Amino acid sequence: MQHIIAPKGAPLLEVDNLQTHFFTEQGTVKSVDGVSFSVNAGETLAVVGESGSGKSVTSLSIMGLIPADAGRVVGGSMRFKRRNGDTVDLARLSQSQLRQLRGNEIAMVFQEPMTSLNPVFTLGEQIAESVRLHLGKSHRDAMIHAQRMLELVEIPAAARRLYEYPHQLSGGMRQRVMIALALSCNPTLLIADEPTTALDVTIQAQILALLQKLQRETGTGILFITHNLGVVAEIADRVAVMYAGRMVEQGNVPQIFDKPQHPYTTGLLNCLPGRSKRHAVAGERPRLAAIPGQVASPLAPPPGCAFEPRCSQASDVCRQAMPSLTLGADGHNVRCILRESA
Repeated sequence: MQHIIAPKGAPLLEVDNLQTHFFTEQGTVKSVDGVSFSVNAGETLAVVGESGSGKSVTSLSIMGLIPADAGRVVGGSMRFKRRNGDTVDLARLSQSQLRQLRGNEIAMVFQEPMTSLNPVFTLGEQIAESVRLHLGKSHRDAMIHAQRMLELVEIPAAARRLYEYPHQLSGGMRQRVMIALALSCNPTLLIADEPTTALDVTIQAQILALLQKLQRETGTGILFITHNLGVVAEIADRVAVMYAGRMVEQGNVPQIFDKPQHPYTTGLLNCLPGRSKRHAVAGERPRLAAIPGQVASPLAPPPGCAFEPRCSQASDVCRQAMPSLTLGADGHNVRCILRESA
């Protein structure tokens, strides 16, 4: 497999003030409302948050997969560094230009492989199609390449599996095929949207180990989207916490896990079973913590901090205006009035 030449740490993707809105009969839904982050070569940035926080819409915006009849990217930039050294703004490209990048230099592993793989085509044909389209290989060479990709993701009897259909594989095997398909054209950026959610913990660990192994071999930058903080601790270099369409905290793994500074991040961490035991009252059975309430409707967000209705540390000033993202010299960035006044 050809190795990516981008040096580790070089910026691959720089998202600045991304805004993606959906237009409904009830009003405008600001699913992503001013999100900024970067992904470097050879690193994994994990984006975490509850369902409805805007994680998947962010990834679909990068891929140019927002349905045109439902919504669109209305602001911001997404600067991507191509293999040839050129930098392009994904938000300004046409659909034909994006198709040249998708599956080639930017690839995505979706959450549910059974709905992402075509049930009427063999596994080999689905991988070979991308290889023929982007790498210009013949059908025979593309099938040979497809077999190598299945072997790379450690699928046994890869030569036979080429001619099988998705329904003949287990969930874990199908997810491996999705990874093989995503990596078939040697992308510099891989977006993994909840790739282990539907898998049991044993298969989940295997998939995570596989992604880390492939990243070491290729230098691929990974944008890993998940709600599972246990997974984040295993695979991520840096973490971005999203809430109600905005980033509320960013930092490296030790900063987020050991010194969280946003009440929402603290609440997410306290939901972990290990932390519940740590904070249990002596003599009482530990109970799993939960954040009260639910994410505010993007159709009618609160006037100030979106987390204020659920925050135990909220004050009157939190209801008046959305706090700005305070940038730390150590890269630990927080959107909270408590940090601004510290």
